[in-house]
Amino acid sequence: MALVELIMPKMGESIMEATVLSWLKKEGDTIEQDESVLEVATDKVDTEVPSTHAGVIKEILAKEGDVVEVGKAIAIITTDGEDNASEPDEDLEPVTTTTEKEVAAEPVTAEASNGITSKDKNGRFYSPLVKNIAKEEGIAMTELETISGSGKEGRVTKKDMLDYVKNRSTQPTSPATNGSHVSAATSEPKRVSVSISANDEIIEMDRMRKMIAERMLDSKRISPHVTSFVEADVSNVVAWRNKYKKEFKEVEGDTLTFTPLFIEAVVKAIKDYPMINIQVDGDRIIKKKDINIGMAVALPSGNLIVPVIKNADQLNITGLAKKVNDLARRARANKLSADELSGGTFTISNVGSFGNVMGTPIIVQPQVGIMALGAIVKKPAVVETPNGDAIAIRHKMFLSHSYDHRVVDGSLGGMVVRRVADYLEKFDLNRGMTS
Repeated sequence: MALVELIMPKMGESIMEATVLSWLKKEGDTIEQDESVLEVATDKVDTEVPSTHAGVIKEILAKEGDVVEVGKAIAIITTDGEDNASEPDEDLEPVTTTTEKEVAAEPVTAEASNGITSKDKNGRFYSPLVKNIAKEEGIAMTELETISGSGKEGRVTKKDMLDYVKNRSTQPTSPATNGSHVSAATSEPKRVSVSISANDEIIEMDRMRKMIAERMLDSKRISPHVTSFVEADVSNVVAWRNKYKKEFKEVEGDTLTFTPLFIEAVVKAIKDYPMINIQVDGDRIIKKKDINIGMAVALPSGNLIVPVIKNADQLNITGLAKKVNDLARRARANKLSADELSGGTFTISNVGSFGNVMGTPIIVQPQVGIMALGAIVKKPAVVETPNGDAIAIRHKMFLSHSYDHRVVDGSLGGMVVRRVADYLEKFDLNRGMTS
């Protein structure tokens, strides 16, 4: 018999810790290799963690609600193999620690400028998530040191921070003295009084809805949003899709939707205007080489999630269609990994799927652009023919491009959405299904 540790796995490049939501197995249960044993939550996604070994759960080390660092043991498993608990598992990705040299090479961030470091003067450790919450809420190190921690060795957890912020926002704000003023960056937003009657139903936000709310507010605070609109004639796109959708289902065993066709046009426009594929880091503009397209997916719960198609410019229509369908299916089944929700450089949102003709979407930070795709509607339109202008029934849709006006001016933002419309209007009806 051997004892092996079940380790909190690495679930994304920027994921440093995860919260244990629930255990699917209990101590004494027999488990198979790759069988899901618990559910965890990160700041990006809820996901299940599979077992790295077959055996019996001898001991559960992390309780529900605990915040566990990546690479830390969460359970002990008894296996039938030789005892190798002291040896590292070659199949597990090694956890890289930051050396003093790497720390010295890192640029000064907003956290450092706010006086929040990884450890306080008493040596208490603060995770990146805790530091991020402190930064967003304007909590300085002196205030952070006063927060009681429920984690191991008094460590402050995400729950501690959220509870503190909630109670903090209900405390009366003392007036400024000596003529001092509270800055807009650190002041608490005013809460609007809500009247509640006996017939009203009170619904607590779930964890994902709270996270969405925070990120939407953050994006509006960070980026001055401007939206440009274009109406596109997508009759060729509709005709081509109708021509091949049955064959695509028979050959590929999957559905051919409009989304991959729209993504292809967006990718082409990004190649033409690469300065829309950027991110902002303080006073620096980071021009991204990869074109990673996020696509907003509505979940059965009503929440929204944005999986990312990495290197979308390297996929043809068939590849895009399969990727779109796979990500959408697994998003609705809560089967996405944190890595599949990160790294996006531009996002699309298909508001037409809800019958909306247009929308003004909010940018996904740290991106600088997002495009809403409206419903395709049949309309009478003036078309040019060899015999002169004529009225014809055409398939039309609105494209809405919201962009960050700090770095994207109206000319670039408008040209990008116009170029997407051009590619859709000039769609080649004679192209093959796999081109």
